[in-house]
Amino acid sequence: MAKKRVMVAVESIDLSAVKYEQEEIKAPHLTGFFLKLFVWIVEAPMIGSVIISFLKKQNKMTQLLRNTSIPEAPMFKPEFPPQEPETGVVVLDENGKPEDRVEVALKCLPNYDPATCLNGGSSPSFRYWKIRDYAYAYRSKIATPSVVAENIISAIEEFSNKSPPQPLLLSFDAEEVRKQAAASTKRFEEGNPISILDGIFVAIKDDIDCCPHPSKGGTTWMHEVRTVSKDAVSVSKLRSCGVIFIGKANMHEMGMGTTGNNSNYGTTRNPHAPDRYTGGSSSGPAAIVASGLCSAALGTDGGGSVRIPSSLCGVVGLKTTYGRTDIRGSLCDSGTVEIIGPLASTVEDVMLVYSAILGSSLADRISLKPSPPSVPDLSLYESLNALGSLRLGKYTAWFNDVHSNDISDKCEDVLNLLSKNHGCEVVEIVIPELHEMRTAHLVSIGSECVSSINPDCEDGNGVRLTYDTRTNMALFRSFSASDYVAAQCLRRRIMYHHMEIFKKVDVIVTPTTGMTAPKIPPSALKDGETDMQVTGYLMRFIIAANLLGLPAISIPVGYDKQGLPIGLQLIGRPWGEASMLRLATAVEELCARSKKRPVSFFDLLKPN
Repeated sequence: MAKKRVMVAVESIDLSAVKYEQEEIKAPHLTGFFLKLFVWIVEAPMIGSVIISFLKKQNKMTQLLRNTSIPEAPMFKPEFPPQEPETGVVVLDENGKPEDRVEVALKCLPNYDPATCLNGGSSPSFRYWKIRDYAYAYRSKIATPSVVAENIISAIEEFSNKSPPQPLLLSFDAEEVRKQAAASTKRFEEGNPISILDGIFVAIKDDIDCCPHPSKGGTTWMHEVRTVSKDAVSVSKLRSCGVIFIGKANMHEMGMGTTGNNSNYGTTRNPHAPDRYTGGSSSGPAAIVASGLCSAALGTDGGGSVRIPSSLCGVVGLKTTYGRTDIRGSLCDSGTVEIIGPLASTVEDVMLVYSAILGSSLADRISLKPSPPSVPDLSLYESLNALGSLRLGKYTAWFNDVHSNDISDKCEDVLNLLSKNHGCEVVEIVIPELHEMRTAHLVSIGSECVSSINPDCEDGNGVRLTYDTRTNMALFRSFSASDYVAAQCLRRRIMYHHMEIFKKVDVIVTPTTGMTAPKIPPSALKDGETDMQVTGYLMRFIIAANLLGLPAISIPVGYDKQGLPIGLQLIGRPWGEASMLRLATAVEELCARSKKRPVSFFDLLKPN
C-alpha cells in the first residue's frame, strides 16, 4: 500500500532546504513498427491501462496526484494579485481600432532609417528585413505587395515539391494571396495604406481560423467535423490592419508534440539545418519566419508551442499573459493554459503584431481584471535607463540543467552583458516544486485536450490521429477528476512561489530550451515518434508561463558549436509585456552582430 505524503502549507516551505533535482523521464523512445505496436498495446482495454499506470508510477506521478494530501484549494485558471503599473510605457486602447494601436506602437520604436539598409548600407552581419523595411519599400516604390507575393508563391511551390515532402503550409491558395496583394498594392498606389502592417505577409498556424482556409489542426480530418465561417478574433484584427495572409502553417498534430513532426503531411525542416526539427507545435510558423518568407506569424502556446520553435529556429516568439489576447476562433479556445501569440524575426515586429491582436475577451476582463495593455516607449533615451533598475532572477542549478553547456554559457554571457552595459542586477532565486509544476501542467493541458477533442473522436476519427498523438491521448485519458483537482491545488502552490519571487525580481531568466534542434530520425518521418527525453529537454523551462498564465518571450542570442540557434527566455510579471519587450529589445541589440543567415532563406526584397 502506498504511503500517504502530506505537503506542508506553501507559505511554510523553507527555501534554504530546497534542493534542485534533475528531471528524469522514464519512457521508451519509439518509431516505426515499435511505435505502432506500443499504441496498439496502450489502447487495448485491459493491458493498456496497466502499462500507462506503470509509466505514471515510474515517473512519480501517481504518488503526487493520488497519494498526497495538498492543503491548498484548487485554482482552476490563473488568478493574479494586483500589479504595480509599469514605468516608461505607453498605454494602448484595447477597445480601439487595431490599426490605431499599431500606429501608437510604431511611434514608440527607436529611430530607424530603412533607406540606408535597402540602398545597400553596410551591415556587420546578416539581418532580416523588418516590417518597417517592407513599408518603406512599398511607399518608395522599390517593391509592391504583388511583386513580393509572386516571390513567396514561387518559394512555397518549391517547398511543396521537395522529397520527402516538408510543407510549410497545409492550406495555400496562390490566387487568394494574389488577390489580397493586389488590393494592398492598389492602396499604396492611391496613397492610402491602412497601417504599417498593410502589405505585410503573415502565416497563421493551422489551429487558428483564417477564412477561407479550413482549420485542420495538423490532422487529416478535423475540417470534416468543424467548419470555418469567420476569422479568429486575432486574425480579424490583423486583417483590419491590411495584413496579407499566405495560408495555414504546418504544425505538430493537434499541438500535442514539441518537435513539429507531422507524418500526415510531411515534417517541416529547420531552416538552419534541414536534417533537424523546427520544434513544435508551431513548426510551420517558426520555419516560415526564419526562412524570410513572412515578417510574422501567429501561433498558439499551451506548452511552449510558440517559444520552443522560435528558439530552435532563431526567431522571436511571444507568449502573452493568459487572457491578454482573445483566443476565440482557435481549436484550443476553451482551455486555461493556451494563448495566441506572435512569432517574428525581430522584437519590434513582435511588438507591432502584438499591438494589433491584443485585447481581452469580456469574460476574461471580468474574471482576470487585466492591467491596461501597454508597450515600452523605446523612442526615448530614458527607456535605456529604465533597464538599469531591473532585477533578473536566475535559479542557477535549473539554468545550467541543459543538454549542452553551449546553451547555458551563451545565455550566461547575455546576462553578463546586460549587467555590464545596462546595470541590470542578476539575483539568485530558488523555485521549489518543479516536478510538481511539470505534473500539474501535464494533467491540466492533457485533460483540456481530451475534453476538447473527445466529441470529435467518438465517430471513429480517433484512429485517424497519428501514433504519437494517440500515445498522448491514452495517457491523458488515464487522468481522473481527482487527478485534475490535485493538479489545480498544485497550480495554486506554484503561483504562490512565483508571486513571492516577483517581490524580489522583475523578470525570471532561463534558456528557452534545454537543447538545440534535435535531429529528425529517418524512421520517424512516415509514422512519427515518441521521445519523452527530448520533450523533457525542450519543455524544461517553459511550463511556468503556461500553467500560471505568465507572459514570456524567447529571443535568439547565438548558436551552439554546431551552428544551431539558442534562445534566451524572459518570464515576466502578470500583464508585464511592456517591461519584458523593453528587456528583450536590449538583449536583441547585444546579440545582433552574431546573427547568421539560415541555410534555407529567401530574400524577398532583393531576390537572388
